[in-house]
Amino acid sequence: MFTFDSICVLLLDYDPESLSVDLPIVPCEKAFTDAEEVLLWRHFFPEKVWRLQKRFGLGKEKKLSEAWKAFDEFIYGCLSRKEGHHTKPDACWKRHHKHIRSWFFFLLTQNPSVENKIRKEIESKTGGRKWQTLTIKDLEGLVYLHGGLCEALRLYPPLALEHKAPSEADILPTGHVVDKETRIILSIYSMGRMEGLWGDDCLEFKPERWFSKGMNGIGIKHEPSYKFPAFHAGPRTCLGKEMGMIQMKMVAAAIICNYHVELVEGHAVCPSDSIILQMKYGLKVRLLPIN
Repeated sequence: MFTFDSICVLLLDYDPESLSVDLPIVPCEKAFTDAEEVLLWRHFFPEKVWRLQKRFGLGKEKKLSEAWKAFDEFIYGCLSRKEGHHTKPDACWKRHHKHIRSWFFFLLTQNPSVENKIRKEIESKTGGRKWQTLTIKDLEGLVYLHGGLCEALRLYPPLALEHKAPSEADILPTGHVVDKETRIILSIYSMGRMEGLWGDDCLEFKPERWFSKGMNGIGIKHEPSYKFPAFHAGPRTCLGKEMGMIQMKMVAAAIICNYHVELVEGHAVCPSDSIILQMKYGLKVRLLPIN
């Protein structure tokens, strides 16, 4: 919801205040979740079936139509409020950045030593100052935090799969022939857990995987986007990648500097049926104040 509010303020000059104390229901924000679920099912349903559902407003396609209606009402309502007023510069990044924070903190609850190392890194960077004084340059230098977020993106990528189709017949580098009717599904989730790409410890949460040692000490290791496609790859790379990473670091630093995160006992953590790899039951935690 933090990301949703931020995007609305930057793009539409309107704050839906979905993070207010009473946590109001914002139809447009909920519509995103409904649309993501339907888009996942489109990958598995025969195209003729979901197109028929769309035509007659049945099944999951009915839910998608209702979601689009909620989008239109929200966006056009915001635009009507903006008429005649000066607006802020446009900026955007992918909505799915909010989901990775949940998986990141879930991984921290399973690896408390990593949480402590990140907290010490932030304390060292601030040198006794308050964490609120961290600049963008400071955030970029938080190597352990950066590595932890990248590990969360590797193990739980926002988009678990990608659906591709050729515009005309072609031959892949592997020698496989594809025609116009071929549909290719790339499992980004599986790529992040392949020994051939990440080694025998591919299932472990290791921020150190993203460390690079140089003359100036430990820095951030950059992996090719075709190996680590969490932000897509090539000319389709997410334009808001850097802004998204900064936002995630800001939120993570604010929480880690003030609280120890502990998973509620018995709470089930599993992905939902959605094109975005969200948590089905959310993330229930206890926040214990740091003395």
